[in-house]
Amino acid sequence: MTLSIRPARSGEAGLVLSFVKELAEYEKLLHEVVATEDEIAASLFGDNPRVFCDIAEWDGEPVGFALWFYTYSTFRGRHGIWLEDLFVRPGQRGRGIGKALMARLAQRCVAEDLPRLAWWVLNWNEPSRVFYRSIGAKAQDEWTVKRLEGEALAKLAAVG
Repeated sequence: MTLSIRPARSGEAGLVLSFVKELAEYEKLLHEVVATEDEIAASLFGDNPRVFCDIAEWDGEPVGFALWFYTYSTFRGRHGIWLEDLFVRPGQRGRGIGKALMARLAQRCVAEDLPRLAWWVLNWNEPSRVFYRSIGAKAQDEWTVKRLEGEALAKLAAVG
């Protein structure tokens, strides 16, 4: 049994979208997924990609993914990585696949002199919270996430 991590390839937008939907289903948020395969393809493989994806394969079969992008810290004066999604199919968990995906991102941070790797985790998702603590991640409890979307976003955009 072998594990490999590789970048997603052009033509794999459907695979990436299937992982996104599997993750959303696990998080009880499938109803919020409106992304299309074409949008994923344009984001990952277009002329100027701003988002990236690593695919985990177990014996050549895709079993998980990490979707990420670069951020910027004004306090540090350097970029970092934001992990948007991490998912390993339930039947493949416990084999070190999630840790390998996280290690690949940590290696990228070290190689590119990026000072931080950050992400969100749902408060109720205790298995993931335990996993993240096991790799040394610290909760940033002093910050509260805020979001503008839909009508509120449009209303603010109309302020002239």
